[in-house]
Amino acid sequence: QGQLQESGGGSVQAGGSLTLSCDASGFTHSPAWMAWFRRRPGEEREGVGALRLGPGHSPVYSDSAKGRFTISMEYGKNTLTLQMNMLAPEDTGIYYCAADLYGRVRGNPWYDRSRYGQWGQGTQVTVSS
Repeated sequence: QGQLQESGGGSVQAGGSLTLSCDASGFTHSPAWMAWFRRRPGEEREGVGALRLGPGHSPVYSDSAKGRFTISMEYGKNTLTLQMNMLAPEDTGIYYCAADLYGRVRGNPWYDRSRYGQWGQGTQVTVSS
């Protein structure tokens, strides 16, 4: 069974930037989808953005992430990144990487966390005002 490991979290002031990475290792085949979710204090885990892996696919984002966050995949390193710019205090939370190994996201909302069977442990992002 493979694993996902996030890194790159930390503390930053409002308006700053952070880049999160998710290293995927040990999987017997490439995931169909990978995504970033977050859980803000007192809130449910929510989708930030996702990417269907393979050529010709572009990332999709939540409304709050559009224009500020960018998801990309380094296929040679099996690493999914989340570049976050213009961070605000409401972006504070634990950020999780997720993978759909079996194509369960296809035809369903990408932000439906039940479609992802593999999860990382999460990395904390704190944005101060």
